[in-house]
Amino acid sequence: MRYVLTVVAVLGVALGIAGIAHGEADDSPGLQLLGVVLVIGAVVFGIRNLRGGS
Repeated sequence: MRYVLTVVAVLGVALGIAGIAHGEADDSPGLQLLGVVLVIGAVVFGIRNLRGGS
């Protein structure tokens, strides 16, 4: 189960990076912000998952 959650975190980072890139292309600061928030959240979730936190 831990590996599945790690894969979900990696996919969240990828989706956030895609959101940032599309936000830059479309000149949309809101989409860029959502992408950054998604990347940060996915990284924090992934680190907590790998370290065994609750």
